[in-house]
Amino acid sequence: MSTPETPPAVPPPATDPMKGIRGVFAMTLVLEAVVVLLAMLVLPKFGEGATTEGVVSMTVLAVAMIVGSGLQRRPWGLAYALVLQIGVFACIAFVPAMWVIGIVFVMVWGGLLLLRRDVARRMARGDLPSQRT
Repeated sequence: MSTPETPPAVPPPATDPMKGIRGVFAMTLVLEAVVVLLAMLVLPKFGEGATTEGVVSMTVLAVAMIVGSGLQRRPWGLAYALVLQIGVFACIAFVPAMWVIGIVFVMVWGGLLLLRRDVARRMARGDLPSQRT
């Protein structure tokens, strides 16, 4: 009596490919923090000018993004980064042009999530170069 053969298991990659993706997420947050800080330069030209609330909220958002770049190694780091995008849109109250920054970074994060999904699918199929023997 013969036993049915099970398909060979997909070998794990030699290195963690998601580590590179998390690095891209971290650098995107740093870049976004720089853009938010640069947006404060135009804060005095709009509305009531550079209010204390505007400066504090945008500074806190930028610092939270820099902290978030270091938290990307945590399992919840991506969720933290995506929640910060809500903060970008909340800053529209202080700098109306922040909606442009918000839309651009929503597209960037959307592309990064698609890239992450593609790498995860290829890793599950065993198609990554580090999984080939």
